[in-house]
Amino acid sequence: MRIHRVRGVAALATVASLVSLSTLAACSKSDETSSGGKVTITVEGWRPGDEQATIDTVKKQAQLFMDTHPDIIVKPVEWQWTAETFATQLAGNTLPTSFRVPFTDTKGLAERKQIADVTQYVEALPYATDFNPDVLAAAKGTDGKIYGLPSDVYGVGLHYNRALFEQAGLDPDSPPTTWDEVRADAKQIADTTGQAGYVQMTVNNTGGWMLTTLTYALGGRMESEDGTEATIDNPGTAEGLQMLHDMRWTDDSMGKNTGYEWTPINEAFAAGKIGMYMSGSDVFNALTTTNQIDPDTYGLAALPLADSPEAGILGGGSVNAVSAKATPDQQEAAIAWADFYRVQKLYNEDAAILDAKTLIAADQPVGTPTLPEFDEATYKKTQQWIAPYVNVPLAQMSSFVDRIFSQHLISEPPSKTQEVYGLLDSVVQKVLTDENADIPSLLSDADSQAQKLLDAS
Repeated sequence: MRIHRVRGVAALATVASLVSLSTLAACSKSDETSSGGKVTITVEGWRPGDEQATIDTVKKQAQLFMDTHPDIIVKPVEWQWTAETFATQLAGNTLPTSFRVPFTDTKGLAERKQIADVTQYVEALPYATDFNPDVLAAAKGTDGKIYGLPSDVYGVGLHYNRALFEQAGLDPDSPPTTWDEVRADAKQIADTTGQAGYVQMTVNNTGGWMLTTLTYALGGRMESEDGTEATIDNPGTAEGLQMLHDMRWTDDSMGKNTGYEWTPINEAFAAGKIGMYMSGSDVFNALTTTNQIDPDTYGLAALPLADSPEAGILGGGSVNAVSAKATPDQQEAAIAWADFYRVQKLYNEDAAILDAKTLIAADQPVGTPTLPEFDEATYKKTQQWIAPYVNVPLAQMSSFVDRIFSQHLISEPPSKTQEVYGLLDSVVQKVLTDENADIPSLLSDADSQAQKLLDAS
C-alpha cells in the first residue's frame, strides 16, 4: 500500500572500486542508443520533508550510476506516491520517468497502458529467475508481462514507543503478543501517561489498508482469492472494528485525533504522542530520516495473530514502474537504475557492502528489517554481509525479526484494492467518531459497494 521504504545502492565509493562489479555496469545496454546521444530519465529520489543528508545521498548515488553508465543522465526528483495525488500527476504528465507504485496498483496501471511493458529488460537481469514467485507476480499484468522491477517488500509490524511503555510501568522488552494484550497495554499507557496508547490510520486509503491488516491478523479476508467476490462482511473484520470501538469509547485509549494517515502518524509517533500503531516493518527509515526519532524510544514487534490457520500478516511492496510515455532507451535505462539503486544490494555482496558504507557515511539507517525479495538463503547472506555496518537498534526489533520466516504472509486484496480501501476508510472513521456506530450495517453496506466495484472490473 504505502510507498515509503529503503534507500538505494552505494554512492560514496570511487568509480574504480566498482570496475570489478560487472553486473552493475553491464545491466543496461542503453549506453548504445540508436541516436548515439545520451538518454535522460527523471527518477523518484526522496520524499517531501526528507533531511538534506538523504537528498545528498541520492544525488551521489545517481552520480555513481552515471559514472558507470556514461550515456545515461539520471535526474532524481522529490516525489512520493499518495493515492490522492497520483491520478492527477499521471493525467498531467508530471510523473518522473521511473517511479514506484504499490504492488496492488500494477495490474490496473498495466491494463490501462499507463506504465510500460519492461519484460525484456527485467528478464535480462542476472537474478531474474531467483525472485520469490509471489514477489515477481506483483510486477506482472494480467497478460503475464512484467511492468516493473519489484522491490521494498514489507510485512506490517506493531511499532511501539519504549519510553511510553516504561513510563506506564510496562516492560519494553516484552511487547504484546495478543490483541487482548495490545488493548490492555494501550489503556495502561493512556491512563498513566496521558498519550494515546494505540492509534489507527483512517484516511486517504490508509484506513482501509490497516483495517485489512487487522482483518488478516484475525483470520478474515476482504476479497476472494481471485478478486471476484467481496468478503468484507466477515467475522474477522467485525471483531477488529469492535475492538477499535471499545478501545476508543470504553477504554479511551486512542486519543482524540481520528484523522491519521501515514505521514502524520509517523510524526506523532516520533514525537512521543503514540504508544503503538501498525505500519510496514521498514517505517523506521522514515522515522529516522524524516521525523528524527530518538532510536532509544523505538520498538518493533511482530503483529499479534489470532489462533487460526487463516491468520497472517499483510505483506506488500513496490514496483519500480516506468512511464508508458518513455522511449525504449529510457525504459531500459530506468530498469538499470532501479536495479542499481534498489535491488543489487539484496543480491550482490559488493553492492550490499558499498550501500551500507555509503549510508553510514551519510548518517542513514542500515539494517532496518524488511521481508525477503529472494529466498531465505539469499536473505541470510545479505544480513551477514551488512552485519558490521548495522546502526539500527536491532535488539529492539527482535520480536519482529525472529519471526520473519514463520509468519504467514498474505497479499493485499487482488482487485480494485485502492478503491476498496477508500470505501473502508469511511467505515473505520465512523466507528471511531460515532460511539453508536452500527458495525454490522456498516460492513454490509461496504460489502455491497465493494461488490459493485468488483463486478465492474
